[in-house]
Amino acid sequence: MKIVVGLSGGVDSSVTAYLLQQQGHEVIGLFMRNWNDASVTLEDECPWIEDSNDALLVAQKLGIPFQVIDMSELYKERIVDYMFDEYQKGRTPNPDVLCNREVKFDVFMKTALSLGAEKVATGHYARVHSTTDENGKEIFHLLAGKDNNKDQSYFLCQLSQDQLSKALFPIGELTKPEVREIAKEQGLVTADKKDSQGLCFIGKVSLPTFLQQQLVPKEGEIVEIFNDLAEYHKPQPNFNSKQEELEYLSANINYKKEDGKVIGKHQGAQFFTIGQSKGLGIGGHKESCFIIHRDMENNILFVGEGKSFPGLYKKALKIDNSEVHWVREDLRLKNGELMDVMARIRYRQPLEKATIYQFEEGFFMEFENPQSAIAEGQFAAWYIDDELIGSGVIS
Repeated sequence: MKIVVGLSGGVDSSVTAYLLQQQGHEVIGLFMRNWNDASVTLEDECPWIEDSNDALLVAQKLGIPFQVIDMSELYKERIVDYMFDEYQKGRTPNPDVLCNREVKFDVFMKTALSLGAEKVATGHYARVHSTTDENGKEIFHLLAGKDNNKDQSYFLCQLSQDQLSKALFPIGELTKPEVREIAKEQGLVTADKKDSQGLCFIGKVSLPTFLQQQLVPKEGEIVEIFNDLAEYHKPQPNFNSKQEELEYLSANINYKKEDGKVIGKHQGAQFFTIGQSKGLGIGGHKESCFIIHRDMENNILFVGEGKSFPGLYKKALKIDNSEVHWVREDLRLKNGELMDVMARIRYRQPLEKATIYQFEEGFFMEFENPQSAIAEGQFAAWYIDDELIGSGVIS
């Protein structure tokens, strides 16, 4: 089988190419250049050139064809502009999830197939299995990677059946130490290379530094809210329906400046996210202060002290129907239906027990235990056992 491997210059994609070659496939290495604006990378770092050189060295070592494709314009349009737009609105986007849906498994995959490939492989810690239903239709299952510490199924939560049908994740059956061991044994230059940190496409530049290219800093106030706020102690009303209860549980509290006390300044609410505690420059507290709300209109950050501060937690979240995506279309809920699942609202979060509900007015997820820092714009993903079956953008 002819397979294109997205060689990223890291150890995971290098071992992916090696394993497929060992299985007797015809392998082509393709490096995707996503970024070409040196003005926002750190001066002594040019990660894409270093990564592309490492990918080339791996291809030479394995004796496979290699080429670089420039996707920086498309990337700017589909990922970077989206990020700026979302942060401007006070939402917290996830560029890695979008990159997989819009670039790697869309345009990149189409490019690979145009080269005559039957499948595209990447170095993700996830697995794809297929089964056949009673009508003879093949169903593709997106499963968590075997290595719990590295499972990346969450980042693939927006893929479709069509995309999964052409995707391969050979290292999903391995742990990271096993992958490094293989790379060492084969003398691959990436064997000891550190995993990339920072933004998925530029490397080690920090997010606020990157955002400041287009989002203008603007001084605003930091207001501390305290445990005795009346909103935290009012009794829950009686509800006429489950939907009414879920609307109530998933709603944000709209804090006002007079609800608390001004304790500091910041350089723009758009540079921060819900649940963040670093970079606030707040002193004089026993515990760290966490952002519980951002008032974008008035440029105010509201914070509460301590990880267990009540304003950080919510029992439910809502997703607009237009933003609900089922990896397993055959399991899609109809209006009025519900399903018990395991779910997460960010990468690396342990799976939590939840129930999902579909209504005409929206989709809801209710957790068994209240969740900290549910951020608008992030992706909630739901699983049955270790299979990711759907996801959606938190509204």
